Amino acid sequence: MTTGPRIVVVGSCNMDISTWIERFPGPGETVFSTHYLMGMGGKGANQAVGAQLLGSHVSILACVGEDVFGQRMLDTLASYGVSDEYIRVDHDAGSGLAIILVDDEGENVIAVTPGANMCLREADIDAAADLLRTADVVLTQLEVPIEPTERALDIAREGAALCVLNPAPAAPVPDRVLEKVDVLTPNQSEARLLTGLATDTLDGARDAGEALLAKGAGSVIITLGAQGALLFWEGVCEHMPPVEVDPVDTTGAGDAFMAGLATCLGRGLSLRESTRFANVVGALSTQKPGAMPSMPTADELSAFLRTLADYDDPLATP
Repeated sequence: MTTGPRIVVVGSCNMDISTWIERFPGPGETVFSTHYLMGMGGKGANQAVGAQLLGSHVSILACVGEDVFGQRMLDTLASYGVSDEYIRVDHDAGSGLAIILVDDEGENVIAVTPGANMCLREADIDAAADLLRTADVVLTQLEVPIEPTERALDIAREGAALCVLNPAPAAPVPDRVLEKVDVLTPNQSEARLLTGLATDTLDGARDAGEALLAKGAGSVIITLGAQGALLFWEGVCEHMPPVEVDPVDTTGAGDAFMAGLATCLGRGLSLRESTRFANVVGALSTQKPGAMPSMPTADELSAFLRTLADYDDPLATP
């Protein structure tokens, strides 16, 4: 295996408390859970760990609280080998917290308390300027304020990094920020919010992808869940089919997709090849419960690829 790419993640760190229920409750209703799992999450941390497990060299720029959850997050990242040199511990805010309900179909709903994630500052980004300028990929999301995210994109563009924005959770993004993004990766609901267009059909998603290119994004991948993904670049729109599996838990599948995408882009694979591979990583992650615990290792992924027809292992490519 070749030396992995250098990926810098600018994003969130949360403590996730996942609980499994037969069905989602209605308003005012209480349902019993069969069991729960507590562990680290947050889109930033999940994507950082996911890329690290696939052989990338990952650093994360983030903010956690000075509390038991914050310390556990630092310990967890260290256990995976993710560099936490540029994580700031905030002495006033509590760490981020996510409550995740998972039903018998493997679908989930999530409530997030951002906490210290909202304390990430532009000064924190400036402290890691050299790291950003020398990265292969800078990966961002929307669980931290847009100002430090935009600052990270500005600095990364001074070097040769590919700038990727996963605009999740759904929130407005100024066009000036979209213009700094090489790869934009909304799901259908996020694409709808960013464009104001209906995206519940493939034709609608295609219109939204074209609109996002027109807003300045270098390329766009609209993830479609069980339908795969739509890929847009330089006037081309291509449907990337899904990898069909029976999901145990879809929590973290989008983050696994992003980890696979960033790893392949950092290795120099094409956008098409990287998206195809990211679909595989996302599908494999649904075979385990939880978010971060479901991120596949390179060995698990290689074994899974051997069960699929017409898939090479990009991590083994010289």
